[in-house]
Amino acid sequence: MGQPKNPYQPVKAVIENIIDETPGIKTFVIKPEEAFGFHCGQFAELTVPGVGEGPFAMSSPCHKPEMLEFTIQNVGYMTQRLHKMKKGDVVGVRGPYGNGFPLEKYYGKEVVLLIGGVGFPPARALLYSLLHEKDKFKRLLMCYGARTPQDVVYKYQIEDFRKQIELHMTVDKADESWKETEGVVTVLLDKVNFDLKNAVSVVIGPPIMMKFGTLKLLEKGFKPRDIFLSMERKMYCGIGQCRHCMIDHLFICKDGPVFTYQELKDFPDIWE
Repeated sequence: MGQPKNPYQPVKAVIENIIDETPGIKTFVIKPEEAFGFHCGQFAELTVPGVGEGPFAMSSPCHKPEMLEFTIQNVGYMTQRLHKMKKGDVVGVRGPYGNGFPLEKYYGKEVVLLIGGVGFPPARALLYSLLHEKDKFKRLLMCYGARTPQDVVYKYQIEDFRKQIELHMTVDKADESWKETEGVVTVLLDKVNFDLKNAVSVVIGPPIMMKFGTLKLLEKGFKPRDIFLSMERKMYCGIGQCRHCMIDHLFICKDGPVFTYQELKDFPDIWE
């Protein structure tokens, strides 16, 4: 018998391209040594050799596993070192981990994406999957909010997405260049109507945005079972060993990161 695969051993991958999204966010396009199949909503551990690793959701189409994209904010030691890397440098990737979005539960329904800030990367992977089989959904609607116009990611794709889905955007603080809504992302929910008997919502973003976004959706009439949350917080090892990511008895990395609000609503401090 051969030795069992080491779950902590990453696959080597070459950085093929780096896209500057905002002053503090970059998208890294990497090519693994072997195809890396995943479902939208899953995540991987990205390794900077000799420095460390971190969990990040893929932001690329899951039907193109030969090339991966990770959109990463510079917020700590590991990501700082990653942001200094260049095309041709080698990183490591292991996974995929967790459970993705249950697209089959969205078939025939209105799908409402409520996205804040750096929640756009996993939302983009979901959006690619929704568009890949667009005819199976009644309506695709996205409400996206960023802090300022400069903090909007994927600026070069916005108009293309707008041609394919109903897209509403806002920023917390506008400048003279901004022509759309100003205010927190939940204000966009007051501008649109839903078929609540046949709609689901997906919420991704910073914890405070997810909290008030979920409360707003409940106020609008969404049922807890129809609100899907991507709870990517405090993950580390990715395989349920470090226990950093537990909510009560649930592991975000293994049981999630995608949950319905129905599954989490009775636990305290889910937004911390």
